[in-house]
Amino acid sequence: MGWTVGRNVRFEWRWNTVDHRDRYQTLAAELVALAPDVLVANGPSVLPMQQATRTIPIVFAGLNDPVANGAVTSLARPGGNVTGFSSIEYGVSGKWLELLKQIVPRVTRAAVIRDPGGPGGFGQFGVLQGVAPLLGVEVSPVSASDPEAIERAVTTFARGSNGGLIVTQGASTLLHRDLLITLAARHRLPTVYPSRLFVIRGGLISYGDVSTDVSRAAGYVDRILKGEKPANLPVQAPTKYETVINLKTAKALGIEVPPGLLASADEVIE
Repeated sequence: MGWTVGRNVRFEWRWNTVDHRDRYQTLAAELVALAPDVLVANGPSVLPMQQATRTIPIVFAGLNDPVANGAVTSLARPGGNVTGFSSIEYGVSGKWLELLKQIVPRVTRAAVIRDPGGPGGFGQFGVLQGVAPLLGVEVSPVSASDPEAIERAVTTFARGSNGGLIVTQGASTLLHRDLLITLAARHRLPTVYPSRLFVIRGGLISYGDVSTDVSRAAGYVDRILKGEKPANLPVQAPTKYETVINLKTAKALGIEVPPGLLASADEVIE
């Protein structure tokens, strides 16, 4: 896009992990104090960044429900100094339950692992609640707050029959991904995940966005640096999704993946 580090652009970085949310305010304040021309934020760092400045343009690369979170006024006309790329359309949540029933038709109970730290977890669960009766599945929420709580909840749920798991998209579920994959394998629970990242690490099946929010955000950064206002740049939603299946995991769980589902998958890991 014509920008060269050291010639006409300079980057300042701050790094944090989702299990240290209290540090986001400090890091946001540090970056704002540098008076940059534009800020880029991701997930749980977006709102602390917005609280730190209402004037410096902010582009977010991945945020669940930016309207409900209060980051923007509307998707079409964000208003203020914030715009970017949302990480999920809530309607996708229904597809997770459909896939769970498709890959294991006997499932009648599903525990839904959700992030309690924002409206995204509740919004995704709300869609699942609406779809569940049509598919003959009873859904129950499990908050992905800490490892011990997750393990207790999943272990208790697994004592029943015909159960499966759905892992929704969120910072906490991503943080605890290895634990969730391990628990699914230990209790032999068929599980649907929100992205390929889980499946390549041993998860059964995923359905999620394949666009790269950070790469798309670069385009907005370029436009803002060239004079456009974030208030006039609409928030964009994911546009392409993929289904990924891990056949090795399916075999370990004793699941024979239906031929139709296998044929429609975008990627099969053997």
